[in-house]
Amino acid sequence: MTVLLLILSVITGVFFGKHFGKKEKLAKNLLILSAGFLITICLNEVFPQVYTSETASNLGIFVIAGVLLQMILEALTKGFEHGHVHHHSEHNILPVALMVGLFVHAFIEGIPLANEEHELSPYLLGIVFHNLPISFILGAFLFNRKDESKAYPSYPSLLIVALFALASPMGMLLGNYFNPDLQPYFLAIVGGIFLHISSVIIFESNKNHNIDWVKIGLVIVGVSLALIIHLFHDHSHVEHIH
Repeated sequence: MTVLLLILSVITGVFFGKHFGKKEKLAKNLLILSAGFLITICLNEVFPQVYTSETASNLGIFVIAGVLLQMILEALTKGFEHGHVHHHSEHNILPVALMVGLFVHAFIEGIPLANEEHELSPYLLGIVFHNLPISFILGAFLFNRKDESKAYPSYPSLLIVALFALASPMGMLLGNYFNPDLQPYFLAIVGGIFLHISSVIIFESNKNHNIDWVKIGLVIVGVSLALIIHLFHDHSHVEHIH
């Protein structure tokens, strides 16, 4: 079920990006909604598991490492994770760099899933909600470019999508071979990644620094959805990492 959800979240996002990718406002709204959801999952699910662990120390360093890692990955992806595709020339985004950046990003997120005891955990749903808008933008960029004569060949585009879809499942597979005591460290790194991405989307400057009520409303909806999942999720398994 977990692997299926991860793959479907990417395929679904790419499909809608290919067919509705010209609607930039829709992509932006999806990103904002997912950012509200993601930062709530990060603060209510990921960080409590990290900082209540009694088997690890200096975890704040790994959170910071996650933030710095994401900044490095964005040098490759050119900000796909928070929708900055059109802030620069598309010709600056190389398929190989994009593929490597997105793969590493998703692969690391998948590692902690190996120790999740519930299939529909808030952490998994956070990744799924996070994948949808990224995949939407990816599908729009790869399959719905304005200048079709300069579009990338289909096989590199399909390869990028396939690797992105399989990255988190592969990370989860590798996570099965790690000592469970390392779980807090991987969660801390992912928490830093989540925190950076969601905060950039939510807190980036609005045009003319005016209040964007639509943006605020979308963040509230995303936060509310995550809180509902948090409240109804069984957190008894958290005791196992104490």
